[in-house]
Amino acid sequence: MDRTPSKTRAALWMSGWLSLMLVMVVAGREATRAVNVFQLMEVRSVLGFLMLYPLIRMNGGFTILKSARVHVHIVRNLIHYVAQVGWFYALTLIPIGQVVAIEFTMPIWTAILAAGFLGERMSVPKIAAIVLGVAGVLTIVRPVAGEINPGQLFALAAAVGFGVSIALVKSLTRTEQALAIIFWLLAVQSVASFVPALYVWTWPPLTTWGWLAVIAFCGTFSHYCMARALLHADATVVIPMDFLRVPLTAITGWLIYAERLDVFTVLGAALILSGNLLNLKPSASVPARAGT
Repeated sequence: MDRTPSKTRAALWMSGWLSLMLVMVVAGREATRAVNVFQLMEVRSVLGFLMLYPLIRMNGGFTILKSARVHVHIVRNLIHYVAQVGWFYALTLIPIGQVVAIEFTMPIWTAILAAGFLGERMSVPKIAAIVLGVAGVLTIVRPVAGEINPGQLFALAAAVGFGVSIALVKSLTRTEQALAIIFWLLAVQSVASFVPALYVWTWPPLTTWGWLAVIAFCGTFSHYCMARALLHADATVVIPMDFLRVPLTAITGWLIYAERLDVFTVLGAALILSGNLLNLKPSASVPARAGT
């Protein structure tokens, strides 16, 4: 598999991640109106595996899924599972723009773990991108002292879990194929949610099955896009690109659910975009290669 360092390729794969995640946040809000989060997670994993199977077959079958690091897959995906449950639950309690904004404390944890355990270098542009991104998130959320919403706590806990998960994915991309990473995600999460889903199971209406299918598709292939992006750039480069999801989700919430969109959101989006542009700027010390 091509692992050539390229911020351009990483950005293209991340655009796929962003698009799919925007669709999933709306589908998640709609699906949780009718089904429990544990049921949603189980259906998502099972349907996701069925959607992934043709791609596995086209790339050599189940032999490509063999791994000497199964323990890392299990730990990573259990952490991600708990974080994902918290994220979907937060969608039922607070505006979708706020859920995603709080989620973006995640790069703090990802950057610390990637630098501390994966040996990634924390350059000045990377640090600046994270600082500007977090400043933009805080500008949008504008936390008020003394007002703690349970949905915000669930979103924050999810952000910590996602940060750990992303750092482990970056480690896995050094030895594992993207398809293997997604397969183990679906396998571990389907097992983890099986008993809780049975306990709360109610048969979803037809329209909800449609939303669940959308979640399965977006959840499965968004992670494929993320894994491919991490093949071409450090986690501390890839994750700040995801800051764009904050203003995009805020706009989506405003258009679909009439959620707040004000001058603070615009200012926060400007800070986030500035951080991304700074982080994507080629280093002056690295000469350009012909044909790129």
